[in-house]
Amino acid sequence: MSVVLGVVAGTAALVAGLRWWLMNREGSPRTTEPFDGHIHRVGKAVIAERRCEQPRATVIAMHGFVADMRYFTRHYSAPDVQLILLTSCDYHLPITGSREQPAPWAKVPAEPEGTIAHDAAVLVQALEHLPRTDLVRVHGHSRGGAVVLEAAKQRPELFERVEVVLEAPVLPQGRPYRSLTRPQVWLLPFLIPLWRLAPIARHNRGAWGPLEDSRKRELIMAFPFNPKRVATLMANLLDIDAWSQGRDASLFQNVRRGTVLVPGKDRVLESSSMHASARLAGPGVEVVTLEGCSHFVLWDRPDAMPALGLPVAHPTGNG
Repeated sequence: MSVVLGVVAGTAALVAGLRWWLMNREGSPRTTEPFDGHIHRVGKAVIAERRCEQPRATVIAMHGFVADMRYFTRHYSAPDVQLILLTSCDYHLPITGSREQPAPWAKVPAEPEGTIAHDAAVLVQALEHLPRTDLVRVHGHSRGGAVVLEAAKQRPELFERVEVVLEAPVLPQGRPYRSLTRPQVWLLPFLIPLWRLAPIARHNRGAWGPLEDSRKRELIMAFPFNPKRVATLMANLLDIDAWSQGRDASLFQNVRRGTVLVPGKDRVLESSSMHASARLAGPGVEVVTLEGCSHFVLWDRPDAMPALGLPVAHPTGNG
């Protein structure tokens, strides 16, 4: 009996040790690409600013869970846009060739790493110190939408004249399309290496929507490689759930003007709960439902984005 117990204990210790190693080892990014601009480091997060000589508008953009800052670059490619891109805490920086500039204003957030509140504190610093125009848009996709709302909660005065775009966002009382069980969450360190072997596979194909766009495919293939550690991915995932259930519609009162884009065929977040939450926003926020659109509006329906600096006008949207 003691031998059996010893084997069981040894196996359990081996599994626990392997899980710890898988969670905490730092992986490598899948791809990087040149970026004409400079970066500021804020703890383990990064703010990148594209070179722009005479900007007419400023866009600050926060990517979603396991995505990266390149999600926005094609849409905001106009040379007169001051594009400021955030990389989540403890994610790989997917760009090369950028110059690092010290930021005397940068302060490492007190909030726990991997949380929406932590990244929101970084966004607040970018919004407070970097815009060079009076026309400012803050755009958050998926988890990035929650980061934008949390940043507005932290510093509501900074958002008084800001236009907000919340694209397929994580919202207060919103729900995922499919929830993970506790055993599934515990097993994630063993499952993420399998995801890296086949980022787009039969079992997850429905989450991505159309894949004819080569740029979209390329960036989705990088998803499981973007967080440096599986521990970071898990912290993000658990905090999304805690944030969604712990926040309410009062968060919207900090957004004076903006748009919430709700995909009708979202297979990452649940469209109905997203829409129900968004409808509680104030009169300055327009809610647009895009029937048949996937979670990735910027890739699949770029025409649905409100024009930068112009009155909000949407094609084929159902509020």
